[in-house]
Amino acid sequence: MIKVRFLGTGTSHGIPIIGNDHPVCKSNNPKDKRLRSSVLVIWDNYNFVIDCGPDFRMQMLESNCKKIDAILYTHEHSDHVAGLDDIRPFFFKQGKIPIYAHKRVLGALKKRFYYIFDKNYSYPGSPKVLQNIVTSKFNISDKIIIPINAMHKDLQVYGYRFENFAYLTDVKTIDNKEVDKLSGLDVLIINALRIEEHYSHFNLDQALEFISTVNPKKAYLTHISHMLGFHDEVEKILPDNVYLAYDGLEITI
Repeated sequence: MIKVRFLGTGTSHGIPIIGNDHPVCKSNNPKDKRLRSSVLVIWDNYNFVIDCGPDFRMQMLESNCKKIDAILYTHEHSDHVAGLDDIRPFFFKQGKIPIYAHKRVLGALKKRFYYIFDKNYSYPGSPKVLQNIVTSKFNISDKIIIPINAMHKDLQVYGYRFENFAYLTDVKTIDNKEVDKLSGLDVLIINALRIEEHYSHFNLDQALEFISTVNPKKAYLTHISHMLGFHDEVEKILPDNVYLAYDGLEITI
């Protein structure tokens, strides 16, 4: 059994945006308040986090997560990696935390968090990680995970498939051979930034078209900006098998 908790469903600014008077940013509906996008995948006794952004500490507290067996990265943008230092409490309890990412992403992490990776700059209390380069299907213990290649405009990003569930974010284009890896899904999570066209993200229409192509039993939209609209209003216009995710939502697959 796989359980997925949406740790965050917002775009890089989060919602509300600092200093912004857009009506969605002023909403009192908790479903309109979005931390940066991330999920906790609970697969049997394993806890996998996809992306570790700037809201990681609060997300872990709110989810009551006690351990992390691995962190999987989609790409190196700040809203997906900025919280790496906050793995310290897990490191103190568990030892080195395994991380999985494209070689390029690991290189970016080494520059940004040099004191984690280079023992010459380490200090007491700095966390440590076990690096794993993702190139193709890989195992974490007995769990098989399939990376899905996509493009965030000109930047390669990874989605991940776990049995009949897949998570993709920051997608703008994806090759047909990668779409084929998503056949037979029970649940797909995919980004839908806003109503209007965007240069590096699916907008709502593009996300719905992609969902129609992949044809999962259910789909959930994430990486949402205030410009998509109010949660309750957007939900009303979605197809019957498509849902707008929100922070704290838990689904079982």
